[in-house]
Amino acid sequence: MRREVRRFEARVASADSYLLGEGPVWDAERERLLWVDINAGHVFEGRLAGDSVHVDRRHEFGETVGAVVCDRDGRLLVAGRKGLLTVAGGDEPGRPSGAGDGGPSASGGERDERGERAYLVDLIPEGKDSRLNDGACDPGGRFLVGSLALDDRHGQEFLYRYETDGTVTTLDTDLALSNGLAWSPDLSTMYSVDSVPRTIWTRAYDAVTGAYGERRVLLEVSDGTPDGLCVDVDGNLWLALWGAGQVRGYSPRGEHLATVEVAAPNVTSVAFVGPRLDTLLITSARVGMTPADAARHPDAGRVFLADVGTRGLATPYWSGPAARRIPE
Repeated sequence: MRREVRRFEARVASADSYLLGEGPVWDAERERLLWVDINAGHVFEGRLAGDSVHVDRRHEFGETVGAVVCDRDGRLLVAGRKGLLTVAGGDEPGRPSGAGDGGPSASGGERDERGERAYLVDLIPEGKDSRLNDGACDPGGRFLVGSLALDDRHGQEFLYRYETDGTVTTLDTDLALSNGLAWSPDLSTMYSVDSVPRTIWTRAYDAVTGAYGERRVLLEVSDGTPDGLCVDVDGNLWLALWGAGQVRGYSPRGEHLATVEVAAPNVTSVAFVGPRLDTLLITSARVGMTPADAARHPDAGRVFLADVGTRGLATPYWSGPAARRIPE
């Protein structure tokens, strides 16, 4: 018997609106939120403040930033346009800065941070018109990140894995637009999204050794473009759907279990956050919207929260090597 789909509604949690908000991460050690505005080239550090998200720091980059994670000491690992770099945490305020949309901060207390930055590795080959996109740490501390084409190429994008010893492994070479990544609670399965064909893939994965199997289709979405995703303690997937204004919950077999309605058409990613990992944080985008679209969807680009009756998994910390400092 097919079970009834549970229904939830997300609530607005940020005063600021982002061009392409993405990649939320919960840093449990510091009770800190991390996320990016890809097109603006910003990485944010923030926190939950009651029922809202407060921005404390903004790191600016002169290029797109596809993803951010951190190690156990709080050092940030950032996927820039072509490669990876680290940013040391800083306690001293920088110059006052604006909000996610480039205007005055509505969240209060936000400051721009330079931080000590260090280069790790370029992943995208010279001359290839692609950029890095969504990324995440596997349960063994390795960082995985995919790419997307900036031209009309199709099916030539990669999914890379930056190993803990600094070497690079390529898992996939035939993606259209690599997106969300997640792992099952028993650490035996990896999920990944290819947005253009609207496909969520699954493959066997050994989080201890890093060994992985051939990918196979878990599900395909027809009424929205799959973007970021995360997994809860029961092994269910929570998938952001660009163009549908929803996050949907699916079983590990691909059965539709739940729908979260979001007051923004272009929902980008999700993460369970908070000390109990019992709140679903949802990012969204307003990039590409016309003035008429923006008038119809005034909350597009904001961060949302939702209570969906379950808890998430602890976010793995990055366990990467030291890096070469970037000269000022």
